[in-house]
Amino acid sequence: MSGKRRVNVAVIGAGFIAETRARAYPAVSHDVRIVAVASRSKERAEAYARRHGVPDAYGDYREILARRDVDLVDLCVPNHLHRPVTEEAAAAGKHIVCAKPLTVFDGHGRDPQTDFRAVSRADMLRAAVENADAMVAAADRARVHLMYAENWVYAPSIVKAGRLAAAAGGVILEMRGGECHSGSHSPYAKEWRYTGGGALLRLGAHPVGAMLHLKRQEGVRRGGTPIRPRAVVAEVGDLTRTEAFRQEERHWIGTGWVDVENWGCLLITFEDGTRGTVWASDAVLGGMESALEVFLSNAQIKCKMEQTDLLRAYAPDASVFEKEYLM
Repeated sequence: MSGKRRVNVAVIGAGFIAETRARAYPAVSHDVRIVAVASRSKERAEAYARRHGVPDAYGDYREILARRDVDLVDLCVPNHLHRPVTEEAAAAGKHIVCAKPLTVFDGHGRDPQTDFRAVSRADMLRAAVENADAMVAAADRARVHLMYAENWVYAPSIVKAGRLAAAAGGVILEMRGGECHSGSHSPYAKEWRYTGGGALLRLGAHPVGAMLHLKRQEGVRRGGTPIRPRAVVAEVGDLTRTEAFRQEERHWIGTGWVDVENWGCLLITFEDGTRGTVWASDAVLGGMESALEVFLSNAQIKCKMEQTDLLRAYAPDASVFEKEYLM
């Protein structure tokens, strides 16, 4: 990788997701470095900078956008900020990595006291699509790249599943997958106006992404075009509202959910009639669990993502990681 120009990255946000970025960039490439971090709390930004050897810390991300040496900004901010920060970053000529989900319905422009559970799903969809279109349009106008951060599709087991499915040559008839743990680390995750949804959106985005990815690969392999979703049905709920649970003296799973679900299940019907079932929960003890099962007409593949940072596991030899899993 020697001889390439080094890419200067600035991280906006200094929370949990930003911590993963600090480990990931040096593990993937020696030609990428984090040169700045910004947080609404400058103290948090400075603490992050000290932990990870980042030269500069700011209390306002706009100071990062004003820097000419920053090539790319990595948005590790709550979902409701994805669109506005993307638009500003694009206007400043910065390439953008945006954490999942790309965009949501966050109630922007509505009364802060809005009961989001009463808003029609059609209105939510229109607003979310409008946000996504605005982000893409901003990047197109500025001629910068807008990239979606999704780690499951690069996980070794998912990459290998794609290779095995191609080698088997069978039809992917069904997939079942999900992610769960005992509750989010972030207070933003418990309110719709910040996240645009609960467990199904925040955790279920990963297995959904993997399923779309594998069916796309199959479609391109078979007929030259992706196999896309045709219909989606979902069920969600807040399990902590169960009366018996509320009466317990001590709670071992996350509580305090305001207006989002902490449990969800999603059924995807693809264009070819095959199915994908996704589950997500913030009410499961035992640490994070991430898994995907792929049922083909002539094979069965089980993927389990370990509770380790995959990028760290393959550092410091980034060339091995790139050759084996990213090519």
